[in-house]
Amino acid sequence: MKNPFSKNKDEKSFGKYYSDSTQKWLPIETVTGGLVLLKDGRYIKILEVLPVNFYLKSDVEQENIIYYFASYLKIAPDNMQIRVVTERADIDDYLKRHEHYAENEPNEQTEAMIYDEMDFVKSLSENVAIKKRFFIIFEYANKNFTQQNVRFTDIQRILSDEAYKAQRYLSQCELGVIDINDNGQLIDLLYGFINKQSSKYVNPGNFADGMFDEIHSSFGGEDYE
Repeated sequence: MKNPFSKNKDEKSFGKYYSDSTQKWLPIETVTGGLVLLKDGRYIKILEVLPVNFYLKSDVEQENIIYYFASYLKIAPDNMQIRVVTERADIDDYLKRHEHYAENEPNEQTEAMIYDEMDFVKSLSENVAIKKRFFIIFEYANKNFTQQNVRFTDIQRILSDEAYKAQRYLSQCELGVIDINDNGQLIDLLYGFINKQSSKYVNPGNFADGMFDEIHSSFGGEDYE
């Protein structure tokens, strides 16, 4: 069987097709005005929701959370999406901070306890230390008018209104809601979705204009969805 990755004459165009740009594969056209514009003309607004430990709440508080969340779902747009992203927990800062404590600890027993704690956290992170991020995604897709008849400021206002309603209702659930309306923050977020491995070391803001032209392979690394 012919190797699809061999470098023969017939497959040079195959490699060139892939090397030109990932924009051929990604649905993202650009990021502007705090929104993500997709290639099919839809506009996307993203909110991040900071979770609360439901099981630490009293029975009354749990009932209130359920009531207000159900109330919001009744008025939420039909095309609203809720996305959960699971990532490995970053413990580097934690370990550096404790290493500093250990180096400056005069008591040898306390110093040993700090290093034992660091070893425990390292072993824990290799197996189960993960974190979850929660996002609400709103979509604007005008089916009744052409693009020329809709002003960008109107689209921003419509999606901002949806974001405000979400913030108002979810705050009653004791949930923090962050409106990701900065282009740089959106690019950082999208880059992390697309390049989970390299995003740990690369700041996409340094080359924001061409970030969607970069292909980063994460083969060999564990990918969390």
